[in-house]
Amino acid sequence: MSIPNHILEQLNSQADLISIIGRHTTLKRAGSEYKGCCPFHGEKSPSFYVNPQKNIYHCFGCSVGGNAISFLRDYESLTFIEAVNELSKQTGIEVPKDEQRNVSYQRTKQQPTVKPTTKPVVKPITPQADGHSSPNTPPDYQEQSNNTSYAEQPAYDSNGYDDYPPLEDYDSIPYAEDGYGSDYQNDDSYPPAWLSDSDSGAGFSNIDGAATAQEGNLYELLEQIQQFYQHNLSIHPHAKHYFLSRGITDDIFETFGLGYAPFGWQHLEHQFPQDIEGLKALGLVRQSESGRDYDLLRDRVIFPIRDNQGRTIGFGGRALDDEVKPKYINSSDSPVFHKQHVLYGYYESRQQRADNWLVVEGYMDVIALYQAGIYGAVASMGTVINETQISRLLTLNPTLTLSFDGDSAGQKAAWRTLEVALPVLGDDKELRFLTLPNNHDPDTFIKSQGSDAMREQIANAMPLSQYIFAYLSERYDMSLAEGKAKLMSQVRALTTALPKGSSFRYLLNNDIYQKLGGKRNQNKDAKDALLDFDGDMTISQQLQLCFLFQPRALSEDPIESIWQQAGIFDLQLPTHIKQKASTDILRPLAWEDLQDNALLDMVSTIKRCLNYLPKDANAAAHFILSNVKPSTQETLSRDWGGFYKALTTRNILSLDGLVEELVSQLIERHMKRKIQDLVKNPDNIKLAIVRKQSQLLNDWLRAQQAEQSAQMVTVQS
Repeated sequence: MSIPNHILEQLNSQADLISIIGRHTTLKRAGSEYKGCCPFHGEKSPSFYVNPQKNIYHCFGCSVGGNAISFLRDYESLTFIEAVNELSKQTGIEVPKDEQRNVSYQRTKQQPTVKPTTKPVVKPITPQADGHSSPNTPPDYQEQSNNTSYAEQPAYDSNGYDDYPPLEDYDSIPYAEDGYGSDYQNDDSYPPAWLSDSDSGAGFSNIDGAATAQEGNLYELLEQIQQFYQHNLSIHPHAKHYFLSRGITDDIFETFGLGYAPFGWQHLEHQFPQDIEGLKALGLVRQSESGRDYDLLRDRVIFPIRDNQGRTIGFGGRALDDEVKPKYINSSDSPVFHKQHVLYGYYESRQQRADNWLVVEGYMDVIALYQAGIYGAVASMGTVINETQISRLLTLNPTLTLSFDGDSAGQKAAWRTLEVALPVLGDDKELRFLTLPNNHDPDTFIKSQGSDAMREQIANAMPLSQYIFAYLSERYDMSLAEGKAKLMSQVRALTTALPKGSSFRYLLNNDIYQKLGGKRNQNKDAKDALLDFDGDMTISQQLQLCFLFQPRALSEDPIESIWQQAGIFDLQLPTHIKQKASTDILRPLAWEDLQDNALLDMVSTIKRCLNYLPKDANAAAHFILSNVKPSTQETLSRDWGGFYKALTTRNILSLDGLVEELVSQLIERHMKRKIQDLVKNPDNIKLAIVRKQSQLLNDWLRAQQAEQSAQMVTVQS
């Protein structure tokens, strides 16, 4: 199987190399890189480095190095194809099933040119109802003969731009007299000097009339098109005026390669007559219903889109007139451009070694921030930024700020991005939200308030927990219990998307509960309800009733969550103990180990039925009771009605804290019994491991109690 190089480059550049290697060795941030002990050879002092900017690794001890594919192949013993397929799953980048999807295309012969003997006839442009001519509606070819040559099609002149400032203000040359001017005419001067004199004139080596067909390269063609658009910006003052009016400086024109796609339905075909197949593969030339080809981008300022290596892979076009719809048009997906994997401004920010990353809405926001010296701003390609992209940015910096417009559309986009980000938001990662005042976006805010004020806004961006409460509290009536219940229902749905073992899930829920309940503590109220209802119930029976009331508490296994939060999953043991320890003693604790048949029956039944339960809590409880064993059903049915009433009377919204506390108590009791058994029946290896596990659990429980006490003091004060 032959895989195009550009696909391999995309896979390696988009892979989350920190996470891939982090499965095998602990990596810690060291400046702009990560370091750890080399997984390829035993060492005590870290000499293994991973560079997330370049997505490569290197060990200064054994000299091993490479990229994501090489690591999967060399360390995880995958074949090349297996490694590629694994990265394809992780990044979402499709690996072609055949060899046709590559960056090559067949160039055609260029026909000898014939210059017209008469000046082309200029036809008037049909105005729209508002008096403007539309550059977006395909021309009516019925009015022209099918034999009409390109040179005989309507030309455009420079009339209609008298309202702009004098040309000398733009430091630019005036329009050519005829529509496309000398730079577009298919005469003996083709290609123009500005292109053929450049170093990137590849693909135009055979330009005479007898040129033979040859293979073209899409990357090279895109680079030439980018130069073509950039050159057009310099000779069309009205287009350059758009950027100048928005404060763009000369160095930014060059840094971002800004350009202009001129009037005309076929200027790309005319400029690149041998590359029609390539233009169509890129989606820059399309076909109308009548079968005639036309250019996608016309009379629009151009934003070249670059990949992680800085190569042009597509274009964004913005209409000069705000009344023209759509305002923005992006290149369609092509063999070298996949919108869901590209962030505008990422390459330019990497060149400036950006450390703080900011997701914004548009091209001009990225450019305005860059020009202000605020590097790290990126924008997605007209879609919501995806999970892989967020994960990559959080790898480069554990804090990511989202800046969206304050209008309804902007806030909806921010909320959708929040939902996408939750699955990759580990406890060491942070998401912040920036909504600028007075409906500003970063571009307008910088012009109005300056770059220092913008930096201050970014530094004071709202944390995720505050943003969630602020966003939802505006949408529900917080004076009503029903409104609070709806808000908490949405918060619970959000937090289930957080990674397994996330302590932020508990803390976020608890934070929202306190905001809703004032000085009331949900966990304390739930415990009081249990005691008032029946103080003689065992811990196991209390927990079973809690699971009946809130079965979703088992959507992520509480034992596994506690085991991970307490650090028992990553238990560090001396080498001699680890070598002699049995597999059974090192595995995570399971419900079966608690040796409680009724509790195990309840947990197994809920996990089996979780996806089929009714939304109503009481109905869901009866559904569960009808599926447990008769003995379990008999015990719980007697207590369920009173328990449910006790909780609903107190308006208790969640039992997360109580469930965690009860499960912790069961685990603690189990560990004590296990230590007692091992003391009676000595097994020094097992005893050492269980005591270490018990110590970690106790340390975590004390930390939880201290945190809850601190929260109570804060609430009471």
